[in-house]
Amino acid sequence: MKNRIVRITTVPISLRTLLKGQLKFISHHFDVIGVSSGGSELEDVREHEGIRVVPIEMSRKITPLKDLQSLWSAYRLFKKEKPTIVHSHTPKAGIVGMVAAKLAGVPIRLHTVAGMPLMEVTGGKRKILDFVERLTYSAATKVYPNSKGLFDFIVSHQYTSLNKLKLIGNGSSNGINTSQFSKEVISEEQQNLLRNDLGIGNDDFVFVFVGRLVGDKGVNELVKAFCQLNYPSVKLLLVGPLESDLDPLHNDTLRRIDENEGIISAGFQKDVRPYFAISNALVFPSYREGFPNVVMQAGAMELPAIVSDINGCNEIIIEGKNGTIIPVKNVDAVKDAMEMMITDKELYLKMKINARRMITERYEQQVVWDALLTEYKSLLKDKGLDNV
Repeated sequence: MKNRIVRITTVPISLRTLLKGQLKFISHHFDVIGVSSGGSELEDVREHEGIRVVPIEMSRKITPLKDLQSLWSAYRLFKKEKPTIVHSHTPKAGIVGMVAAKLAGVPIRLHTVAGMPLMEVTGGKRKILDFVERLTYSAATKVYPNSKGLFDFIVSHQYTSLNKLKLIGNGSSNGINTSQFSKEVISEEQQNLLRNDLGIGNDDFVFVFVGRLVGDKGVNELVKAFCQLNYPSVKLLLVGPLESDLDPLHNDTLRRIDENEGIISAGFQKDVRPYFAISNALVFPSYREGFPNVVMQAGAMELPAIVSDINGCNEIIIEGKNGTIIPVKNVDAVKDAMEMMITDKELYLKMKINARRMITERYEQQVVWDALLTEYKSLLKDKGLDNV
């Protein structure tokens, strides 16, 4: 009989996208249940990962009454299913999953930290989030920051004891499937059709941003910087959904996106690879990250990157080797880095040549999966549960 593992995230897109393929791999060794808020995306997880899924509604905002309902639902599920391991991702699923698992007597309780919204919060709300973070880690038996920067941040703020913390592999929650994220899989015909659809010329230099179009991804600064460039045949391709509820873009930014003919907003795309394939460089001036998949994906697709000096980004990108690192929230720095990519052809080519190799050597997906599987087996052995 296989040990049972529950993997829990706040919203199903995290199971479906951020952990894509991992749950299927783990299910070859364990009985895996995926838990998240309900909806069609959770059903997609069931279908594509081949695992059982259970919906538990969770809010991404601070909603005490709803959170207590989520906690009760998770507790009841864990008492019924009796998992050996509960492994949570994302902040709300972390507090709900870890506290419920501890109350239900789950022996191994793991939480992966992949970005901390509290980094951008101050005042009373920051105190609440600090408390929640500490409570989550207190209820967990092991905490996995997915980058060295997050590891150091947690230690410096004394959220938990050092012996609870561990960085798995070189970082990243899921690694990158470099055979899937390869320019070779997107044909010239596909690329030409997409360029024509978007109004991009063969000689255009295309900067691409992939992610939610929100403030803390640095989109306000990116759009403002791009509008200050004065080069013919340069485009900015924005790939991702607008979010108007949690962290909306400035009205000036929305106006610039609408009015500047060089900015192309493609919206959310299930498959971002064709958009990388027709681009020349990634620009990702985010305020905070855990270990951003987008930067790894772009690198695997042979794109050098402009990234902000934050956790994860400044580990994937090595200055001058496969991209450049700039200060956070700095319009001039974004503009100067974009100009460098356009004008310094020798440096650009060097970074482009290095981009894919530096991802395959450090973040190949199978390496990350194998390291996680080894960790699970080690924890079970330590508890004497490896033969259950």
